[in-house]
Amino acid sequence: MASQKEVIKMIGKVVEALPNTQFRVELENGHSIIAHISGRMRKNYIRLVPGDKVEVEMTPYDLTKGRIIFRLKEERPAHVARNTRRSS
Repeated sequence: MASQKEVIKMIGKVVEALPNTQFRVELENGHSIIAHISGRMRKNYIRLVPGDKVEVEMTPYDLTKGRIIFRLKEERPAHVARNTRRSS
């Protein structure tokens, strides 16, 4: 990849899981790219499924490919209780 200064970071949504730990990601601006998982995510066994929001970094030289560097946390609605077990 390019040096850290030249990297473009964007937020996207995983649309499809492809072979070899690659994913089709739709960016917020509507473009669709092919992205692979970063080594740090692989090392820590971070799993991705279609629908996950992710942070992707791309090089300015090829805007059709990228690297997934972070899976964003989903925000739970406020009304969802932490403990869903009912006491009898």
